[in-house]
Amino acid sequence: MEHGTEKLHLKRELGLVSAVSMIAGTMIGSGIFMSPQWVLYYMGSPGASLLIWAACGILAMLGALCYAELGTVIKESGGDYIYILRNVGTLPAFLLAYSSVIVVRPAGIAAVSLSFAEYVVAAFYQDCPPSQVVVKCTAAACILVLSIINCLNVRLSAAIINIFTAAKLMVLLVIIVGGMVLLAQGNTHVFQNAFENTAVGFGPVGVAFYQGLWSYDGWNNLNYVTEEVKNPEVNLPRAVMIAIPLVTCIYLLANVSYFAAMTPQELLSSDAVAISWGLKVLGNWTWIISLGVALSTFGSANGTFFSGGRVCYVAGREGHMPDVLSMVHVKRLTPSPALIFTTIISLIMIIPGDFSTIVNFFSFTAWLFYGITISGLIYMKIKKPDIPRPYKVPIVVPIIVLIAAVYLVLAPIIGSPQLEYLYVTLFILSGVILYIPVVHYKWSPKWFRSITLYLQLLLEISPAEKND
Repeated sequence: MEHGTEKLHLKRELGLVSAVSMIAGTMIGSGIFMSPQWVLYYMGSPGASLLIWAACGILAMLGALCYAELGTVIKESGGDYIYILRNVGTLPAFLLAYSSVIVVRPAGIAAVSLSFAEYVVAAFYQDCPPSQVVVKCTAAACILVLSIINCLNVRLSAAIINIFTAAKLMVLLVIIVGGMVLLAQGNTHVFQNAFENTAVGFGPVGVAFYQGLWSYDGWNNLNYVTEEVKNPEVNLPRAVMIAIPLVTCIYLLANVSYFAAMTPQELLSSDAVAISWGLKVLGNWTWIISLGVALSTFGSANGTFFSGGRVCYVAGREGHMPDVLSMVHVKRLTPSPALIFTTIISLIMIIPGDFSTIVNFFSFTAWLFYGITISGLIYMKIKKPDIPRPYKVPIVVPIIVLIAAVYLVLAPIIGSPQLEYLYVTLFILSGVILYIPVVHYKWSPKWFRSITLYLQLLLEISPAEKND
């Protein structure tokens, strides 16, 4: 490549297998191993819990189909950010980039890395709880390793996603087969009064959805890297239609297996449901589950990292973040400045790290912007019906997803109002203070340009163009 005559751009390295792995591999992380007891806690019964898991899968599928249409019309990386920018406006897109880059994505990476660390460290602390310092140092090491992998090579990162997705599917298959054996042996007592003690109410159902949807998070991950997908018009919808039904079936069967092995009381008292299941069913072979969970969370963190850096990169390219974040390495063609920035924020997020708080914060913010994105799709369908669409969904689908998004934003606030939701809203709105001088008036001091030039030389990076 002659850098003097040809601009740099990201390579299209992701085929259909990698695209499916990107979605499934990011979705299957720590959630299915850690969230089942929380869904049960809020719903009160095994039957209602399974309904929530199924409903979360259907909602993720409908949302992903809407995003598949958006991704085949707006063929740019950046996911929600780029769709809101093109359909809704500059300010809401900036607020999404601001909250996503500063908090939401790094919080997701930190949460999954902490889960990875807890499972890895637990193997060395058999008789006592592990030190939080050790857990957090392990999580930090996980983030640094992922950062190096993603900065080095896109193909290497994609290969790791594929390998780790295969490994975690094998572990979940062990759990599912073990559950089927238990059911065949007559362990069906949990399902005889499956809906007894079911909680009903606006709030509990909403929070249970949050915990379930945490396990499905990643359903729109491929949209963040559209410019790196081969033939996205075909592979984007196809990958969604393969990955999400597959993950939904696996999640339902895994939950059935948990209920076949444990009573609801045992499940609620467990800190790590998959390990408790392993101790009851596999005995001395429980290490297989521990290893599987560690691989699963590492692979999921890698997928989140891969896509999370792209939001930062695309926002920089659109002038909503410093220019340096929109540059790529001249030889490796990876958005290394955006990835390094994401790494630094994720490491800071580990310090106060609390898993359940991160989940609630992440879900509330994510569904707020999903709702805005889907509103843009509905607007586009009504006002621009003649735009060529390689793939499209009936308008009723985005309407259902929008209603669900509104419910998921309002349900926890109405059902169990907490100050943290006000803090989240205020944080998002605080982005306006930055937006006015930086984006609206394009304020850029000279010293900032000097720093950009210095970083270009230090990191061997250069501006990049969009892929056609």
